[in-house]
Amino acid sequence: MKRFLSAIAITLVFALLAACGSNPASPAPKSEDPSPAPDSPAAPAITKLVIGLDDQFPPMGFRDDKNELVGFDIDLAKAVCDKLGIEAVPTPIDWSAKEFELNGGKVDVLWNGLTITDARKEAMLLSPAYIANAQVIVVRKDSGIKTLADLSGKTVALQEASSADEAYMACSAAGTEKELVKAPENISLFNDLKIGRIDAVVIDKVFGDYYIAENGEGLLEILEEQLADEEYGIAFKKDNQELADLVLGALDELVKDGTAAQISQKWFGEDRILFSYTK
Repeated sequence: MKRFLSAIAITLVFALLAACGSNPASPAPKSEDPSPAPDSPAAPAITKLVIGLDDQFPPMGFRDDKNELVGFDIDLAKAVCDKLGIEAVPTPIDWSAKEFELNGGKVDVLWNGLTITDARKEAMLLSPAYIANAQVIVVRKDSGIKTLADLSGKTVALQEASSADEAYMACSAAGTEKELVKAPENISLFNDLKIGRIDAVVIDKVFGDYYIAENGEGLLEILEEQLADEEYGIAFKKDNQELADLVLGALDELVKDGTAAQISQKWFGEDRILFSYTK
């Protein structure tokens, strides 16, 4: 019996030693790591650009006979967005509240015949000038008004909160008029001018030239005396330099490759672009 138990004990000892000495099970071979994927192209910082505009300001931005938004600035903004691979979203706003609309985030840019002024430079981030303009007086040809002095005792009209307002108030005729009418937009003023309800309209020259050519019917003219030379710029929120660099860099490329000049030719019959940009 003792010999039987001893044999069992020896057998167990050898079994334990064999188990301890055996190699542990090797883990399943790992599959080779795949080659690192090439860097994915960076997603654009934005997918669309919401463009604040006055939809009654031809030829910069207005509604055509089909009620579609068209104009020089709209074409130029769309070309920039195409260059960036993003969507252009032209958005009519209350132009008299344009700074509020921009700083409140309703729109990303103001791009529609926006005159560069010192006050606007303080309130917004403005681009370099991209086209020249001037403030002028439009009258009926039969009005007898030939100079600023002739506005004395007349009814003068302009768009409120516009650079026309600022330019007129700084000229010699200001305060001599019979009545100064301020309206939210310009087209109705020209209609009133043609029927004699008002005597003169203070307006951007680019607007006056275009309106007289398209709708003046030989009735209207621009006085030789100009109120102020101006330049148009594009406005961004004061702290949005990244967006400004993106948009203005693309615009600079369109100027260099001739696209901007083609758009100017379409709307003005000549190349009026004067833009260049360096970050």
